[in-house]
Amino acid sequence: MKIGIVCYPTYGGSGVVATELGKGLAQKGHQVHFITYSPPARLVNFMENIYYHEVSSLDYPLFEYTPYETALASKLVDVIKYEQLDLLHVHYAIPHAAVAYMAKNILLTEGYHIPVITTLHGTDITLVGKNASYAPVVAFSINKSDGVTAVSESLKQDTVKQFDIEKHIEVIPNFIDFNRFRKVDKDHFKKALAPNGEKILVHTSNFRKVKRVEDVVKIFKQVYDKIPSKLLLVGDGPERRNVEQKCREIGLCHEIRFLGKQQAVEELLAISDLFLMPSESESFGLAALEAMACEVPVISTNTGGLPEVNIHGQTGLLSEVGDVDDMARNAIHILQDEARHKEFSLHALEQARRFDLDTILPQYEAYYQQVIAESKHTQS
Repeated sequence: MKIGIVCYPTYGGSGVVATELGKGLAQKGHQVHFITYSPPARLVNFMENIYYHEVSSLDYPLFEYTPYETALASKLVDVIKYEQLDLLHVHYAIPHAAVAYMAKNILLTEGYHIPVITTLHGTDITLVGKNASYAPVVAFSINKSDGVTAVSESLKQDTVKQFDIEKHIEVIPNFIDFNRFRKVDKDHFKKALAPNGEKILVHTSNFRKVKRVEDVVKIFKQVYDKIPSKLLLVGDGPERRNVEQKCREIGLCHEIRFLGKQQAVEELLAISDLFLMPSESESFGLAALEAMACEVPVISTNTGGLPEVNIHGQTGLLSEVGDVDDMARNAIHILQDEARHKEFSLHALEQARRFDLDTILPQYEAYYQQVIAESKHTQS
C-alpha cells in the first residue's frame, strides 16, 4: 500500500506512535509518506520506503496567525494526487481530521477518492477537543472519516460520551518496538549516575501541566527519605521552570538530574529501577509501556487508559490523581524488597509483550485493507 501519514512531528505520544507505525509499515514493504511541517522527532535516519513532504506556510503581514491548515490541505492534495496514495492516516483529530476532509473533497472534484482514517490519541478528545471552540468541527470530522481508531478502550468511551459519534471506533492500542526498548547491560552507565548503588527513579514527558511533574519531585522526596535514590527527569516543556523551583525548595537538586529531551531514552530506562507517571490524564500511557518493556515497574495514577497498561499489583501500582503520599508508599513498597521488585519487573515485561509492534502492526494493516475495500464499495 501507499500510505500518507499526518502527525505532529514532536516528542508527544501521538507523533511518536505515528512515526513508529510508519517505520514499521515501511519495513514490511509499504510505501509511507509523512506530511507535516518538520521531520518527525523519531525519524532520524534514512529508511527505505519512507518519504517526507514538508508543509510550508506563507508568512504574510496580513496574517496574525499563519494559516497552516490551508497549507496542509494544499500539500495533501498535491501528495495524494501525484504519489497516487491508497490511504491517508491522520493522527490527532485537531486539526488533521478536518484538514483531511477538506483535501478529500477537493480531490473528489477531480475524480480522485482517498479514504481517510483518523486516530484519536487523547487530549484531542479529552482536553482540547471538548473546548466549545473546536467541538463541533471535531465531531463532524470524526464522523466524516472513513475509519476511526482510538488507542485505548477508555479513550473510545470518552469520545462516545463527549461527542455525538455515528462512526464505529476501532480500538488499536499503542505498541512497543522490542528491537529498541529492552533491558540491556548498562551497568557502567548506571554506576556513573548512581555510584553508591542508589535506586534510580525516572520520569519522561513533555512537562505539560497534565503530566503533574511537580508530583514526581514530591514522590521522590518521600522515597529519598527512606531509600538512597536518584531521580532522572527526561523531557522539557512549559512546566520545567516550576519543577526546577520545587527541586530547589526541597533541597534535592543534587539528587535530581534534568536531562532534557533525549533521543536514546531507552538507554536511560535500561538503568532505571522505577518509572513514575502521576498524570492527571493519560489516554494510554506510552511512556509507561516503554519503561515496562525495559523491565521497569510503574507507579502511576489510575486515570484514562493507564489501568489497561499498568496492571495494579502486577506490573506496578495505581493511585488516585494527586495522591502523592500513596504513590510514594507504593514506590517504597516495591523498591525496599529486591525479590518483590524482581517480580514486578518480570510481570512488567510480560505485559509489555502484549503490545509488541509485531502484534499490533497487523491489526493496522487489516484495518487499512478493510477501510479501503469499504470505500471502494461505497464509490461503486
